[in-house]
Amino acid sequence: QVQLVESGGGLVQAGESLRLSCAASGSIFSINAMGWYRQAPGKQRELVAVITRSGRTNYEDSVKGRFTISRDNAKNTVYLQMNSLKPEDTAVYYCNAGVVTGTLRRYDYWGQGTQVTVSS
Repeated sequence: QVQLVESGGGLVQAGESLRLSCAASGSIFSINAMGWYRQAPGKQRELVAVITRSGRTNYEDSVKGRFTISRDNAKNTVYLQMNSLKPEDTAVYYCNAGVVTGTLRRYDYWGQGTQVTVSS
């Protein structure tokens, strides 16, 4: 079994910054892509940013230049540095990881979500 535990959400004012973390633990052989998604009230969950094991990244257009995704493969952890936050960034943020387990089977895992609220 694999668990993803997120931390770092909170309430900030527009223009401020937050850093989200997501640590994977359990029966892990390796982790492929890791990503952050978000879901605002009444909206579908959307991809915010993704990073491959080798470090290639991709971002949703509205966060380019403001958010930075990174990972520490030794710690099985992915980060999302969010700068210049806007009220429209308000959402529950979820971590996702493509994990190859100790039994060499691949599964997608999700974190429990962390609330980010940006006030104007």
